[in-house]
Amino acid sequence: MIFQEECKDSSTFARTGTLNLNGIQIPTPVFMPVGTRGTIKALDSEDIDELEFDLILANTYHLYLRPGEEVLNQFGGLKKFSSYNRALLTDSGGFQVFSLGSLFKFERDGVTFKSHIDGSSHFFSPEKVIDLQRMIGSDVMMVLDDCPPGNADTKRIKESLERTHRWAEASVNYWEKRKNSQNLFGIFQGGINLELRLESLSFLNSLPFSGIAIGGLSVGEPRPDFVRIMEGIAPNTDKKRPLYLMGVGTVPDILDGVRNGVDMFDCVLPTRNARNGQVFTSTGKLNLRNEKWKLSDAPLDSECSCKVCKRYSVGYLRHLHHVGELTAFSLSTYHNLHFMKNFMKELRLSIQDGKFAEFSSKWKNLYERSEISR
Repeated sequence: MIFQEECKDSSTFARTGTLNLNGIQIPTPVFMPVGTRGTIKALDSEDIDELEFDLILANTYHLYLRPGEEVLNQFGGLKKFSSYNRALLTDSGGFQVFSLGSLFKFERDGVTFKSHIDGSSHFFSPEKVIDLQRMIGSDVMMVLDDCPPGNADTKRIKESLERTHRWAEASVNYWEKRKNSQNLFGIFQGGINLELRLESLSFLNSLPFSGIAIGGLSVGEPRPDFVRIMEGIAPNTDKKRPLYLMGVGTVPDILDGVRNGVDMFDCVLPTRNARNGQVFTSTGKLNLRNEKWKLSDAPLDSECSCKVCKRYSVGYLRHLHHVGELTAFSLSTYHNLHFMKNFMKELRLSIQDGKFAEFSSKWKNLYERSEISR
């Protein structure tokens, strides 16, 4: 087992634990920054070491297309190629393929697609994406699954379950033939249909995956449906394995996920928002492009200990964004990821101290109120 539960909240499914990925001990709940193409945009591996992120995410689809198999094989995997020496999780690339619209087609044993770069034809199968992730050298590999859109009807969701379950079995069988130190996580689907969600969860729980992931949420469904599904599946998850909520990273959504037993999160939101001039603070979100910050000599966040807040003013950072300087992206991204790292640390402490409800209420009020940036 790669997961050890440690503390449980008395009134919810929130918990802390430790994820052991090849000797790297990762406290949970954990947020994983997204380094889609082998880098977290605007930062380098030294920044990630400095921020002390022990687990980041990369994407198989994008790495397969560029730099490609030849380069990754030559360098001995992504970690050596990018000079990153901590833990790595790779998505299978299925979600990216299915986002190509008319450029992909389902097959019995996988999916054919055309590259968004040059239109060349390719094929992903459950076995192929495991081979690619073995080559990349990730500590956690994700299975190929079928993630239907948020507005999918029941017929389409049932089709996705049949395909996802068939591919999950094929993935497990192939992985177990040549097991190494890499872990494989399964993904269950079901849209916002709770009955189908539970059916899919039950099937995935029956297979010997290292961990289980929730796929196909936060893909455009109304937020009340997101919460309803999370609450419906929480009592039925396998508490001995880590639970991963894919692609979710707002403060309110993380809190709802943790309340319902989620241990792992990833999202592009902190880095993407940073590049657009939106930063996270202890008093809510702040929009650096607002004219009101032009003359401010205050730090982004007086309670933040990151090197950006220690050195630079809001007025200066606003100027960098206003004139389009590249430094604006790196400084804002660094701050946002520092915020996320510290937020998750405080969240874990709140569970350990029996104060999760109070912590959750405080941060939800701050971030639901500041959806329109200051």
